[in-house]
Amino acid sequence: MARIIVITSGKGGVGKTTTSAALAMGLAQRGHRTAVIDFDVGLRNLDLIMGCERRVVYDFVNVINGEASLNQALIRDKRCDSLYILPASQTRDKEALTKEGVGKVLEELSQGFDFIVCDSPAGIEHGATMAMYYADDAVVVTNPEVSSVRDSDRMLGILSSKSRRAETNAEPIREFLLLSRYDPARVANGEMLSVEDVQEILSLDLLGVIPESRAVLNASNAGVPVILDGESDAGKAYGDAVARYLGEQVPHRFLTVQKKGFFSRLFGG
Repeated sequence: MARIIVITSGKGGVGKTTTSAALAMGLAQRGHRTAVIDFDVGLRNLDLIMGCERRVVYDFVNVINGEASLNQALIRDKRCDSLYILPASQTRDKEALTKEGVGKVLEELSQGFDFIVCDSPAGIEHGATMAMYYADDAVVVTNPEVSSVRDSDRMLGILSSKSRRAETNAEPIREFLLLSRYDPARVANGEMLSVEDVQEILSLDLLGVIPESRAVLNASNAGVPVILDGESDAGKAYGDAVARYLGEQVPHRFLTVQKKGFFSRLFGG
């Protein structure tokens, strides 16, 4: 049976889809058969970040409604044979996602995959509650600023009360924190919450700290998960996060201001 991971947040624009693509690719690169599903019906973006938007024929809602089989809708990633994408519909309403329909698709996927990554819309609307309902694990993505952290705290309450695991008194969802767009220089200047500040509020296991990086935008525009950019700090940080999720002991990086070398200071680099 597959492990179902929901990537969620209380606020939009924090990097959920970037994280979903990166974690799914990282798991697949390590040999785990992985499917990543876009739950943002009407506003799909996962196919763009994965670089497969031109290959979308059928979508998640088509499968739920019996208009296409799961095999017809799944798109295999061209860079990694172990990774498959199930895109969202751009033309349907979010109410098209039903608890029974989503459960049936996840059950079928579970027969052939090790991990299922669910890219959730922000907040507590219908698509988000559907994405988290069947989750075994949750990665809460937040930016280091007060409103984002506060909204994430609200999501934790929903995860602990409205999931299938909560309803059946099963073992609780494992919850992880992923801090995105982190800038140590701004933290040092008091312009941004520190890792310690965020953890004090949310009290979650820290899966990763993703530094502010142009590489994220460049990768998204190119349709490439940023984890494939092994030269960038963001790509390295996502690689570390995948390793930690799989149980490896990996020290956190990119938490302090990097000191410039002599030539960098001399030439303003």
